[in-house]
Amino acid sequence: MPIVLGPARGLSLRHTAASLALFLLLGSASARAEGPTLKIGMSTALSGPAQGLGQGMRAGVEAYFERVNRGGGIGGHKLELVALDDRYEPSRAGPNVRKLIDEEHVIAVVGNVGTPTAVVTVPIVNEKHVPLFGAFTGAGVLRKNPPDHYVFNVRASYADETAEMVRGLLEDRHLDPKDLGFFTQDDAYGDAGFAGAMKALEAHGFKHSEELPHGRYTRNTLDVEDALARLLDPRVHPKAVIMIGAYKPCAKFIRLAKKSGLDAIFVNVSFVGSADLQKELGSEAEGVVVTQVVPLWTADLPVLTEYRESGLEPGFVTLEGFIVGRAFAEVLKQSAGNPTPEGFVNAAESGAEFDLGLGPKQRLSKARHGFSSAVWPTVIHHGEFHAFSNWKELGVK
Repeated sequence: MPIVLGPARGLSLRHTAASLALFLLLGSASARAEGPTLKIGMSTALSGPAQGLGQGMRAGVEAYFERVNRGGGIGGHKLELVALDDRYEPSRAGPNVRKLIDEEHVIAVVGNVGTPTAVVTVPIVNEKHVPLFGAFTGAGVLRKNPPDHYVFNVRASYADETAEMVRGLLEDRHLDPKDLGFFTQDDAYGDAGFAGAMKALEAHGFKHSEELPHGRYTRNTLDVEDALARLLDPRVHPKAVIMIGAYKPCAKFIRLAKKSGLDAIFVNVSFVGSADLQKELGSEAEGVVVTQVVPLWTADLPVLTEYRESGLEPGFVTLEGFIVGRAFAEVLKQSAGNPTPEGFVNAAESGAEFDLGLGPKQRLSKARHGFSSAVWPTVIHHGEFHAFSNWKELGVK
């Protein structure tokens, strides 16, 4: 049945029409003030062996976007994250990113997880002229010099993380380069981490990487036995193992290595997924080291106060997602008058200061597309992560 508008009792038709016109005018003005919702895309591992990373990044980014939206949005625009599952597989990531850009019309792709997936994503965002911002990977493919016009990083690189590992093991603990061994994923992620470590070793005067024991495993599998055999070779005696992998294979490797009598420091990059690694190892996690690209959430910093208020279960991955969300929002504020992909890039490169709540403000430019190179080493002790600055402090041999 159609609805027929008529004059209310005691009001003339003229008054009713005037009131209706005023209501429509105010409603239209309110809609213009709020503006359309801005869609931001994410292709990540929401299922499969790396799902803890993808789900954590999504939760962190969404938590910060919700904070922004509660405050009225940015320039009147609310933020909506559209996340698609790629299971940490490049064959899924490529179509996902194209769908986000072509069908969902996102203004940026934010917080994607993984190096193999980044390898296929970077060419697409460059082709489509849409920013890729704050990916959860430290690989060099996102850190070219000069940088790709549409690629921006928030976290430190794997080169930064492995450089800190090599520095700490050689300078603080006085190990010889030949005391090091490697366990890496057999793909672009493992290659990126290994290359970073080799660069750091060369800076310390060691140029014979072929002499170091190096075991590899296939992505999305737990086939670590052949890799372990290379480090158990009686001709080598690694005192520290630098690990570039996912949490399940890394945990299996550590358990088997300890059972086999390998007495070494096991050192992981941040991508491993700290909480998942600790949970998977249980009591065997004691003394395992993970370098982080965000600080412990208990520190006294503005963004960490916001993070603790978010209701998220504390963890390094959700915290990184939260910081990526804040960094994205800070840049978007500078482009509020032009919330488009190109407007975002122009705002990022404008030389404006961006406050991530981590201390000093940051500036990007056409030559600098990265916010941070900071690394925070942590060690698992009595079931908790503890930050340390001197590798001599580790309670392991």
